[in-house]
Amino acid sequence: MNNNLLQTVTQNLSFVIVCICTVIIILAVAIVFERLAGKSTEPGKEILTTRIIVVTGMFSAVSAILYVLDFPVFFAPSFYKLDFSELPALIAGFAFGPVSAVLIEFIKVFLKILLKGTSTAFVGDLANFIIGCSFVLPASIIYRMNKSKQTAKIACAAGTLIITAFGSMFNAFYLLPAFSALYGMPMENLVAAGTAVNPAITDVSTFVLFAVAPLNFIKGTLISIITMLVYKKLSVIIKRSGQHAK
Repeated sequence: MNNNLLQTVTQNLSFVIVCICTVIIILAVAIVFERLAGKSTEPGKEILTTRIIVVTGMFSAVSAILYVLDFPVFFAPSFYKLDFSELPALIAGFAFGPVSAVLIEFIKVFLKILLKGTSTAFVGDLANFIIGCSFVLPASIIYRMNKSKQTAKIACAAGTLIITAFGSMFNAFYLLPAFSALYGMPMENLVAAGTAVNPAITDVSTFVLFAVAPLNFIKGTLISIITMLVYKKLSVIIKRSGQHAK
Protein backbone atom coordinates (compact mmCIF):
# COMPACT_ATOMS: atom_id res chain seq x y z
CA MET A 1 0.00 0.00 0.00
CA ASN A 2 2.84 2.39 0.88
CA ASN A 3 4.54 1.66 -2.47
CA ASN A 4 1.30 2.38 -4.32
CA LEU A 5 0.86 5.59 -2.35
CA LEU A 6 4.45 6.67 -3.12
CA GLN A 7 3.89 5.94 -6.80
CA THR A 8 0.70 7.98 -6.81
CA VAL A 9 2.50 10.89 -5.14
CA THR A 10 5.31 10.75 -7.70
CA GLN A 11 2.98 10.57 -10.68
CA ASN A 12 0.81 13.44 -9.48
CA LEU A 13 3.47 15.60 -7.83
CA SER A 14 2.11 18.88 -9.19
CA PHE A 15 -1.35 18.07 -7.89
CA VAL A 16 0.10 17.09 -4.49
CA ILE A 17 1.85 20.48 -4.35
CA VAL A 18 -1.50 22.16 -5.06
CA CYS A 19 -3.02 20.15 -2.21
CA ILE A 20 -0.29 21.20 0.24
CA CYS A 21 -0.55 24.87 -0.73
CA THR A 22 -4.32 24.71 -0.33
CA VAL A 23 -4.00 23.26 3.17
CA ILE A 24 -1.56 26.00 4.19
CA ILE A 25 -3.80 28.78 2.83
CA ILE A 26 -6.96 27.47 4.52
CA LEU A 27 -5.16 26.97 7.82
CA ALA A 28 -3.77 30.51 7.60
CA VAL A 29 -7.28 31.87 7.03
CA ALA A 30 -8.53 29.93 10.06
CA ILE A 31 -5.72 31.32 12.24
CA VAL A 32 -6.41 34.91 11.15
CA PHE A 33 -10.13 34.67 11.90
CA GLU A 34 -9.44 32.83 15.15
CA ARG A 35 -7.22 35.67 16.32
CA LEU A 36 -9.74 38.30 15.21
CA ALA A 37 -12.52 36.51 17.07
CA GLY A 38 -10.31 36.01 20.10
CA LYS A 39 -9.70 39.73 20.45
CA SER A 40 -13.39 40.37 20.95
CA THR A 41 -14.38 37.24 22.90
CA GLU A 42 -11.50 35.84 24.93
CA PRO A 43 -8.50 38.20 24.76
CA GLY A 44 -5.12 36.61 25.37
CA LYS A 45 -6.34 33.03 25.05
CA GLU A 46 -4.06 30.65 23.16
CA ILE A 47 -5.36 29.20 19.90
CA LEU A 48 -4.14 25.69 20.71
CA THR A 49 -3.96 24.72 24.36
CA THR A 50 -2.97 21.23 25.48
CA ARG A 51 -6.61 20.31 25.93
CA ILE A 52 -7.57 21.55 22.47
CA ILE A 53 -4.73 19.58 20.88
CA VAL A 54 -5.77 16.39 22.67
CA VAL A 55 -9.45 16.73 21.81
CA THR A 56 -8.62 17.72 18.23
CA GLY A 57 -6.60 14.51 17.89
CA MET A 58 -9.42 12.40 19.31
CA PHE A 59 -12.02 14.04 17.09
CA SER A 60 -9.73 13.61 14.08
CA ALA A 61 -9.66 9.84 14.68
CA VAL A 62 -13.46 9.74 14.87
CA SER A 63 -13.69 11.89 11.76
CA ALA A 64 -11.34 9.56 9.86
CA ILE A 65 -13.53 6.57 10.77
CA LEU A 66 -16.64 8.40 9.56
CA TYR A 67 -14.76 9.35 6.39
CA VAL A 68 -14.03 5.71 5.62
CA LEU A 69 -17.63 4.71 6.40
CA ASP A 70 -19.06 6.50 3.38
CA PHE A 71 -21.91 5.22 1.25
CA PRO A 72 -23.27 5.87 -2.24
CA VAL A 73 -26.41 7.86 -3.00
CA PHE A 74 -28.97 6.95 -5.63
CA PHE A 75 -28.84 10.26 -7.52
CA ALA A 76 -25.07 10.46 -8.14
CA PRO A 77 -22.39 8.24 -9.74
CA SER A 78 -20.60 5.75 -7.50
CA PHE A 79 -17.50 7.96 -7.14
CA TYR A 80 -19.61 10.50 -5.24
CA LYS A 81 -20.42 9.27 -1.75
CA LEU A 82 -22.00 10.68 1.39
CA ASP A 83 -20.14 10.68 4.69
CA PHE A 84 -20.51 12.42 8.03
CA SER A 85 -16.84 13.14 8.70
CA GLU A 86 -17.52 16.88 9.07
CA LEU A 87 -19.58 16.26 12.21
CA PRO A 88 -16.63 16.04 14.67
CA ALA A 89 -14.96 18.99 12.91
CA LEU A 90 -18.03 21.18 13.25
CA ILE A 91 -18.52 20.28 16.92
CA ALA A 92 -14.85 21.02 17.64
CA GLY A 93 -15.10 24.22 15.61
CA PHE A 94 -17.99 25.40 17.77
CA ALA A 95 -16.17 24.43 20.96
CA PHE A 96 -12.63 25.60 20.13
CA GLY A 97 -12.75 27.70 16.97
CA PRO A 98 -11.97 27.37 13.24
CA VAL A 99 -8.34 26.27 13.64
CA SER A 100 -9.36 23.07 15.41
CA ALA A 101 -12.02 22.42 12.76
CA VAL A 102 -9.54 22.81 9.88
CA LEU A 103 -6.93 20.65 11.62
CA ILE A 104 -9.49 17.86 12.04
CA GLU A 105 -10.38 18.09 8.36
CA PHE A 106 -6.70 17.79 7.42
CA ILE A 107 -5.75 15.04 9.87
CA LYS A 108 -8.73 12.85 8.95
CA VAL A 109 -7.80 13.00 5.24
CA PHE A 110 -4.15 12.34 6.09
CA LEU A 111 -5.09 9.30 8.21
CA LYS A 112 -7.38 7.97 5.51
CA ILE A 113 -4.66 8.27 2.84
CA LEU A 114 -2.07 6.74 5.17
CA LEU A 115 -4.23 3.75 6.08
CA LYS A 116 -6.26 3.21 2.93
CA GLY A 117 -4.40 5.05 0.18
CA THR A 118 -6.17 7.03 -2.52
CA SER A 119 -8.38 5.67 -5.26
CA THR A 120 -8.88 9.02 -6.97
CA ALA A 121 -5.28 10.23 -7.46
CA PHE A 122 -5.83 12.58 -4.47
CA VAL A 123 -8.62 14.44 -6.29
CA GLY A 124 -11.36 13.03 -4.05
CA ASP A 125 -9.25 13.59 -0.93
CA LEU A 126 -8.53 17.20 -1.85
CA ALA A 127 -12.22 17.67 -2.62
CA ASN A 128 -13.24 16.27 0.76
CA PHE A 129 -10.82 18.57 2.59
CA ILE A 130 -11.60 21.80 0.74
CA ILE A 131 -15.35 21.28 0.50
CA GLY A 132 -15.45 20.12 4.11
CA CYS A 133 -13.62 23.28 5.15
CA SER A 134 -16.06 25.37 3.11
CA PHE A 135 -18.69 24.09 5.54
CA VAL A 136 -16.97 23.97 8.95
CA LEU A 137 -14.73 27.04 8.55
CA PRO A 138 -17.42 29.71 7.99
CA ALA A 139 -19.80 28.00 10.43
CA SER A 140 -17.21 27.94 13.22
CA ILE A 141 -16.13 31.53 12.50
CA ILE A 142 -19.71 32.80 12.70
CA TYR A 143 -20.40 30.92 15.93
CA ARG A 144 -17.06 32.01 17.40
CA MET A 145 -18.08 35.67 17.00
CA ASN A 146 -21.18 35.28 19.16
CA LYS A 147 -21.81 31.99 20.95
CA SER A 148 -25.56 31.51 21.21
CA LYS A 149 -28.17 29.01 20.06
CA GLN A 150 -29.51 31.44 17.48
CA THR A 151 -26.02 32.10 16.14
CA ALA A 152 -25.40 28.35 15.94
CA LYS A 153 -28.49 27.99 13.74
CA ILE A 154 -27.33 30.84 11.53
CA ALA A 155 -23.82 29.35 11.37
CA CYS A 156 -25.12 25.92 10.33
CA ALA A 157 -27.44 27.44 7.73
CA ALA A 158 -24.64 29.58 6.31
CA GLY A 159 -22.26 26.63 6.24
CA THR A 160 -24.82 24.49 4.43
CA LEU A 161 -25.46 27.14 1.79
CA ILE A 162 -21.74 27.75 1.29
CA ILE A 163 -20.84 24.06 0.97
CA THR A 164 -23.65 23.65 -1.57
CA ALA A 165 -22.65 26.66 -3.69
CA PHE A 166 -18.89 26.35 -3.36
CA GLY A 167 -18.88 22.57 -3.75
CA SER A 168 -20.83 22.90 -6.99
CA MET A 169 -18.54 25.54 -8.48
CA PHE A 170 -15.37 23.80 -7.30
CA ASN A 171 -16.46 20.53 -8.91
CA ALA A 172 -17.48 22.20 -12.16
CA PHE A 173 -14.42 24.38 -12.67
CA TYR A 174 -11.61 22.39 -11.04
CA LEU A 175 -12.24 18.94 -9.59
CA LEU A 176 -14.03 17.30 -12.51
CA PRO A 177 -11.49 18.65 -15.07
CA ALA A 178 -8.63 17.61 -12.74
CA PHE A 179 -10.07 14.12 -12.33
CA SER A 180 -10.51 13.87 -16.09
CA ALA A 181 -6.92 14.97 -16.76
CA LEU A 182 -5.25 12.78 -14.11
CA TYR A 183 -7.13 9.67 -15.19
CA GLY A 184 -7.12 10.44 -18.90
CA MET A 185 -10.90 10.13 -18.87
CA PRO A 186 -12.88 12.41 -21.20
CA MET A 187 -15.41 14.66 -19.49
CA GLU A 188 -18.06 13.03 -21.65
CA ASN A 189 -17.44 9.75 -19.82
CA LEU A 190 -17.88 11.41 -16.43
CA VAL A 191 -21.11 13.00 -17.58
CA ALA A 192 -22.24 9.63 -18.98
CA ALA A 193 -21.71 8.08 -15.53
CA GLY A 194 -24.10 10.66 -14.18
CA THR A 195 -26.59 10.11 -16.98
CA ALA A 196 -26.64 6.40 -16.15
CA VAL A 197 -28.14 7.12 -12.74
CA ASN A 198 -30.11 10.25 -13.68
CA PRO A 199 -31.22 10.90 -17.29
CA ALA A 200 -31.59 14.62 -16.45
CA ILE A 201 -27.77 14.83 -16.31
CA THR A 202 -26.62 15.71 -19.83
CA ASP A 203 -23.59 17.95 -19.32
CA VAL A 204 -21.31 19.32 -16.61
CA SER A 205 -23.84 21.95 -15.51
CA THR A 206 -26.65 19.45 -14.99
CA PHE A 207 -24.16 17.02 -13.42
CA VAL A 208 -23.39 19.62 -10.77
CA LEU A 209 -27.03 20.70 -10.42
CA PHE A 210 -28.55 17.24 -9.99
CA ALA A 211 -25.70 15.29 -8.35
CA VAL A 212 -23.11 17.48 -6.62
CA ALA A 213 -25.36 20.22 -5.22
CA PRO A 214 -27.97 17.86 -3.69
CA LEU A 215 -25.21 15.73 -2.15
CA ASN A 216 -23.56 18.68 -0.42
CA PHE A 217 -26.87 20.20 0.63
CA ILE A 218 -28.05 16.94 2.19
CA LYS A 219 -24.69 16.49 3.90
CA GLY A 220 -24.67 20.00 5.35
CA THR A 221 -28.29 19.79 6.46
CA LEU A 222 -27.96 16.42 8.20
CA ILE A 223 -24.71 17.33 9.95
CA SER A 224 -26.22 20.65 11.05
CA ILE A 225 -29.27 18.91 12.53
CA ILE A 226 -27.14 16.37 14.40
CA THR A 227 -24.83 19.11 15.68
CA MET A 228 -27.73 21.17 17.00
CA LEU A 229 -29.08 18.10 18.79
CA VAL A 230 -25.85 16.96 20.46
CA TYR A 231 -23.57 19.99 20.75
CA LYS A 232 -24.86 21.42 24.02
CA LYS A 233 -24.44 18.13 25.89
CA LEU A 234 -21.04 17.43 24.34
CA SER A 235 -19.78 20.97 24.96
CA VAL A 236 -20.51 20.65 28.68
CA ILE A 237 -18.42 17.47 28.82
CA ILE A 238 -15.61 18.97 26.74
CA LYS A 239 -15.40 22.18 28.75
CA ARG A 240 -15.68 20.42 32.10
CA SER A 241 -12.85 18.02 31.31
CA GLY A 242 -10.91 20.88 29.79
CA GLN A 243 -10.60 22.51 33.20
CA HIS A 244 -7.95 19.93 34.07
CA ALA A 245 -5.73 20.62 31.06
CA LYS A 246 -4.96 24.17 30.06
